[in-house]
Amino acid sequence: MTVRPIQPTDVPAVLGMVRELAAYEQAEHEALMTEEQLHEALFGPAPALFGHVAQTGDGETAGFAVWFHNFSTWRGTHGIYLEDLYVRPEHRGGGFGRALLQTLAALCVQRGYSRLEWSVLDWNAPSIAFYQAAGAVPMDGWTVFRLTDDALVRFAGDAG
Repeated sequence: MTVRPIQPTDVPAVLGMVRELAAYEQAEHEALMTEEQLHEALFGPAPALFGHVAQTGDGETAGFAVWFHNFSTWRGTHGIYLEDLYVRPEHRGGGFGRALLQTLAALCVQRGYSRLEWSVLDWNAPSIAFYQAAGAVPMDGWTVFRLTDDALVRFAGDAG
């Protein structure tokens, strides 16, 4: 197994897995990203998205993680927000997810970041168990909020 940073040639495979993840999360209709958008986010003039792929010994892409920096005003350091971690069903249980998550944890330690965090759907028991086995704890008392689509445009318009 190999875990390495995403390269431009990985974009089609990663996008395919994003769509697989969206289908698994019962939200395939929301996965609108194009190859061009993903390529620009990862490799454009000011990349704000980063990622890694996990590959089998024969070079097949088994999974990916994409992430970006966040910042803790309480700790005064950056952190990593894991946007997506996905391992194809036929490769689950093979250590690929663990290797991807450990790679990001090691980046945090190496760079002096104080946290690695992410969200997981409440019904996704296999992922919750996987994360808890790694030592992660749920952030009870916090609710994720989001503005998108028409609500985002309306609210932005109110800013004048």
